[in-house]
Amino acid sequence: MDFYNTVIRELTNMRWSDYVDIIIVAFLIYKVLPLLRSAGSLKILRTVFVLFAMLWLTDICDIYALNFLLDQLISVGLIALIVLFQPELRRIMDHVGNVQFRRLFGVEKNHHQEYDNIITQTVMACEHLSHERMGALIVFTRDNDLEEYCKTGTAIDAQVSEQLLRNLFFVKAALHDGAVVIRNGRVCAAGCVLPLSETKRLSADLGTRHRAGVGVSEVSDAVVVIVSEETGTISVAVGGMLKRHLAPQMLERMLRTELMPDEIDQQENLVVKLRQKLLKNGKGESKR
Repeated sequence: MDFYNTVIRELTNMRWSDYVDIIIVAFLIYKVLPLLRSAGSLKILRTVFVLFAMLWLTDICDIYALNFLLDQLISVGLIALIVLFQPELRRIMDHVGNVQFRRLFGVEKNHHQEYDNIITQTVMACEHLSHERMGALIVFTRDNDLEEYCKTGTAIDAQVSEQLLRNLFFVKAALHDGAVVIRNGRVCAAGCVLPLSETKRLSADLGTRHRAGVGVSEVSDAVVVIVSEETGTISVAVGGMLKRHLAPQMLERMLRTELMPDEIDQQENLVVKLRQKLLKNGKGESKR
């Protein structure tokens, strides 16, 4: 009862600015935490949690020497984190820095209808490039606008089409070695330089194009399509994970799932409803 009385007393003593302060902090935490959801940020959070847990346990158990060392370590913990987790922190800052903040506050334009044709044109281009053994690296942006990487290439601002993508990745084209970035339903830039992945999970036979595709998917929420110049294999990188040896039909399915999730959900719900309706009609006929 004393605890509840204390809480009620504190609440009654709060000013309107305190409530606004709490709401703003809660909103920012709710919006920013998903942006930091990656393997590197989780590793940092786990390390901090373990350090504080060990400090608490050593304090309770009267383990003075270790408690003193942990206390000193946490005192300079910010510097230690910067030194130990410099690559992870850099990727987190890249991820947050590339966010389109109008989407952070729930304001975004719906490009689903545009992406229906864009995905079709991309799949057709990738199928042709695969047959011709011409390498390709196509980046679809989502919440992260990747402006930093677009500036490394040549600005285009053109409508996405099969012919344009094939010409950009033609072997003798000036921009064929870099990445094409598609943003807001248009080709934003070509010949872009992307960060290479440092993960050791990738196969040794993968070259720079695949490592660049995985690398940009690690520091952003982009969907990356990669066509191998050596084998013609089509791959997709999302969230630092690479899916290889995709048929054109599977590529189209993956792009629609990642870029048009609402439409996929609607189609699946429609299929489920039709299936339930057919089952219900079948049961009705069997009873008759």
